[in-house]
Amino acid sequence: MMEKTRVQERNKTTAPATTDTATEVSKVGIITIAAFASLVGLWSVACIIGGMAASGGPLAFVGAWFKAVTGM
Repeated sequence: MMEKTRVQERNKTTAPATTDTATEVSKVGIITIAAFASLVGLWSVACIIGGMAASGGPLAFVGAWFKAVTGM
């Protein structure tokens, strides 16, 4: 024997999401600026580490920096 099963279907309608073009352009701009800022930050940390390695350690690095700034 065949049994019948009642199936109830729900139809969903979705409205397409509307976004403002200016908002999307702003998001891209912020992401681009943040990416370049992080690259500059990483480069500066690499330069400081390289300077410390070249001068012989953190204390020698600070001493050499003061000598360079004051001209002594």
